[in-house]
Amino acid sequence: MEALGITAADLLEKFVRGSGAGGQKINKTSSCVFLKHLPTGLCIKCQLDRSREMNRFLAKRELCDQLESIQEGKSIAKTQAIEKMRRTNRPRSRNSKNRTVADKRNLSQKKSLRKSPDKE
Repeated sequence: MEALGITAADLLEKFVRGSGAGGQKINKTSSCVFLKHLPTGLCIKCQLDRSREMNRFLAKRELCDQLESIQEGKSIAKTQAIEKMRRTNRPRSRNSKNRTVADKRNLSQKKSLRKSPDKE
């Protein structure tokens, strides 16, 4: 953090209740750490461990990694990779589905013409 010039005054730190599996315990304890770097507006939420102190350490490490990648320009490549995954996983449009079905029908007709004539 010192190498990147991050001070404690630059960070807004909150402990919030986590989400996900865990039952009653996760609903009662505030072990999830929310960090916001005020100069850049970068937000990190960490709930990887059961311990609040471990989550705090992991959140600060993630914040440092992201700030370092922003300074080096790697964040653009990461954002582009995320957008590519989002595009590949989104549902197909109606026109795209209709085109696929039409291509399949076309291929089916071609294959039906390849059959040998009936012997009578």
